[in-house]
Amino acid sequence: MRSLGDILYNFHWVVPGEASRAMQAWAGGLAAFLDVRGIRAIINLRGRNDDLAWWKHETATAQAGNIAHFDAMLDSRKLPSRDMLVRLIETFNTAPKPFMLKCSGGQDRTSLAAALYIVFRDGWDALPRARLQFARYPYLHFPKQHQRWLKAFLDFALEDSGGLPLEQWIAQSYTPEKLKAWLDSHGLEDGYAAIFTAPTRSPRQW
Repeated sequence: MRSLGDILYNFHWVVPGEASRAMQAWAGGLAAFLDVRGIRAIINLRGRNDDLAWWKHETATAQAGNIAHFDAMLDSRKLPSRDMLVRLIETFNTAPKPFMLKCSGGQDRTSLAAALYIVFRDGWDALPRARLQFARYPYLHFPKQHQRWLKAFLDFALEDSGGLPLEQWIAQSYTPEKLKAWLDSHGLEDGYAAIFTAPTRSPRQW
């Protein structure tokens, strides 16, 4: 049975005891939340935000609890650069386990990152399981118009990779321009806002 904390922070195990997903701890109690679940690392998908209170609190809490903290920014509406995805894969390789993926609501960017972790970990045969990370229930993924590329990314990646391991394909071949062309050719030309260049930030979005 899920605890109140799990529900409050949209917390779920992606791989039990190894990788998890959640939203920003807006209601407080982050230290106890992490301690109870044995989390050893946070992978923050909102990016480095030194000047914002939530980032300062999160990193201070992690430091006080001897929890590793990694910033790996994604944008739910804009197509990621290669460097953004390379950084995400780096965190998969280096973060102590169990780690927790988190964005603002734990619904969109976190769904993509969790799905990519499953493919990174278990290969393309795990794609059906990875797709489940975009479920409306229990993950609350209700994509808006410009977020429809998120789930489609998996199909693009499988096709474009030609079976190469995810990490190798991203490092050697992925470009947002190819993703854009694929989305446009599959009726999703309105399923994203743009190719990512720089964040347009608000305290809640980032």
